[in-house]
Amino acid sequence: MSDLNRSWWNERVPLHVAGDFYDVEGFKAGANTLRPFELEEVGDVSGRSLVHLQCHFGLDTLSWARLGAKVTGLDFSTPAVEAARSIAADTGLDAEFVDASVYDAPGALDDRRFDIVYTGLGALNWLPDIERWAQVIARLVASGGFLYLSEFHPVADVFADADLTVEYDYFQTEVFIVDDPGTYADLEARTEQNRTEEWQHTLGEVVSAVIEAGLAIELLHEHDYTLFPRWPFLERDGAYYRMPADRPRLPLIYSLRARAS
Repeated sequence: MSDLNRSWWNERVPLHVAGDFYDVEGFKAGANTLRPFELEEVGDVSGRSLVHLQCHFGLDTLSWARLGAKVTGLDFSTPAVEAARSIAADTGLDAEFVDASVYDAPGALDDRRFDIVYTGLGALNWLPDIERWAQVIARLVASGGFLYLSEFHPVADVFADADLTVEYDYFQTEVFIVDDPGTYADLEARTEQNRTEEWQHTLGEVVSAVIEAGLAIELLHEHDYTLFPRWPFLERDGAYYRMPADRPRLPLIYSLRARAS
């Protein structure tokens, strides 16, 4: 995993913990950060073991714990893992957090297997090798268990930032360098570590990697809203952003469930 990306995340952890975007105080008061479609598609997690890969500072992980899952979160940012452990202690939620790269997850987790392997929004673009990622998933999921992935739809990445002009290559395979100050959680935040390495993974590439790893796809859904103002004309709808009613809709998030035999 990229040291450049680790430095980017390390700097942003305290900004995210303290800022309004994640609303840590609201979470500590009892809020759940998971999206309704995730709750419906994953189902009852009571008593089930769940590992959350690339968990950042753990609010989604701890939301699953709040619903009764036996959770483990894994992230490559030491400050994020430390913050997750602190929030777990403050809330009294039972959770384990491990500091490791997703590619090193099997060893870091002592080759344990889990009923549910969960990966949330904004994770795959940080990974250079999606086939290797899928092989890691296959090593983590227990027989009869499943991978559940929710992710920003890659088709949205082909457009410019201000409008729907097609500006980027959907099928790009080379790494692309982003150099932007601030953070998605606070666009005006003052930051020093601003360069990242990111990768585009098409929907077909992700689905094929999961199938080739030996998992059986049970559902693949697309959703017409996102979590942030991807374009200035998106309209706020509660916690989400949608296209205005007079514009055609686009898929902005997708979700996938795939089961191990």
